[in-house]
Amino acid sequence: MPKKPQEIQSERVKRTKIRVIGVGGGGGSIVSEIASRVSQASFVVANTDLQALKTVSRKATRFQFGASLTQGLGTGMNPELGQIAAQQEKEKIKKLLEGQDLCILVVCLGGGTGSGAAPIFAKISKSLGNLTYGIFTLPFKFEGEKKMGIAKASLERVRPYLNALSIIPNERIFQIVDKATPLQQALSAINRNLSESLAGLIETIYEPGLINIDFADLKTVLEGRGRLAYLNAVVVPKGEKSPQEAIEKVLNSPLYPYTIRGAKGVLFNIAGEKEINLNEVNQISRNISSLLNKEAKIIFGVSQGRKYQDKIKITLLATGCGMKVFSEKPKRKRKAKKKVVPEPIPMPKPKPRPKQKLKKKKMKKVTPQKPKEVEKIPEEGLERPTPPEKKAVEIRIRKNGLQIKREAEEEEKEMLEKEKFWESPAFLRKRRFFRAQ
Repeated sequence: MPKKPQEIQSERVKRTKIRVIGVGGGGGSIVSEIASRVSQASFVVANTDLQALKTVSRKATRFQFGASLTQGLGTGMNPELGQIAAQQEKEKIKKLLEGQDLCILVVCLGGGTGSGAAPIFAKISKSLGNLTYGIFTLPFKFEGEKKMGIAKASLERVRPYLNALSIIPNERIFQIVDKATPLQQALSAINRNLSESLAGLIETIYEPGLINIDFADLKTVLEGRGRLAYLNAVVVPKGEKSPQEAIEKVLNSPLYPYTIRGAKGVLFNIAGEKEINLNEVNQISRNISSLLNKEAKIIFGVSQGRKYQDKIKITLLATGCGMKVFSEKPKRKRKAKKKVVPEPIPMPKPKPRPKQKLKKKKMKKVTPQKPKEVEKIPEEGLERPTPPEKKAVEIRIRKNGLQIKREAEEEEKEMLEKEKFWESPAFLRKRRFFRAQ
């Protein structure tokens, strides 16, 4: 015989086990409030402070650890003490987490117990093969840099043991309530938002739907290690603009400093009455998928029921969000780079040229002319000099045109004088000769 829907649902509840554990004072307060609103999962509050455990809701199981170390007191904002206290109770913590399919750790970071013990709880859960999802709040700015430093250090230690983690800075509370709101009411606003989101996720896994989502789908989305996650659930009244209003609210939670943009895995469920139509489903789905990574795994479901009369509810879990809230290694302050002026490249010195010896032009020696031979003139008994023999003398001297002209004129003058000398009578030549002597 085919099984009834109630029998199938009861088997699913038995098969899928979800445990929500609040570690430390702040995490315990959140889980204690969520336990009074959500019934399907089991809730545990773990703390070293016995007095704080007495105020926990009866719907949550109380788990004290490190009693021999802290004597039932808190750790006084000392995360090392919280870590040692959890290590001493490893076997008890292991029994607490055994047999679970999904463990959700809720911790307010910045103190001693939660910051120190959370990595130990996560490590044990991972060793047992459980899916482990962490929800962490960061301290207010007015609580000081020391608390913030403790919170960031704890996140770096716990991240490798988690499949996914959500980070909610307490400062984001001012996005929800007025600054004049009493602190207890303001913190309760965060708890209420978290309880609605967790309730939506748990209902999506446990309750059957028209397009069903089960634990196997959740496991697919939570694959990987240390992925940044975004969890939100919203309810809007049914109307013409209700799909668009629901989209805007589910994608823009005031508690998160990041969005689903670039997410690599998404699971979302749309719940409403039987009147919910294809166009509304298509509109919501397109707006969500447009923000995701191109290779993202997308799983969606549709639920219908009377409890969703006159309203639409969207529950969204996205993992692998693109924004980096914190880096694995602290960023070093970059020193301003000094402008380095490049040194001029030295030019090679020209090699000295070897001194060239100037070759002196050898001048040909001009042989002195032989003394003029005087030939006897018989008629007058006088001797006359024989005209000098012309000898060609080669002198390699470059002369310009003016010098050549002058030499030519001098030679011509000399020839004219000689001609005049021989043309004159002999007695006149004799006088001129002796005058020259």
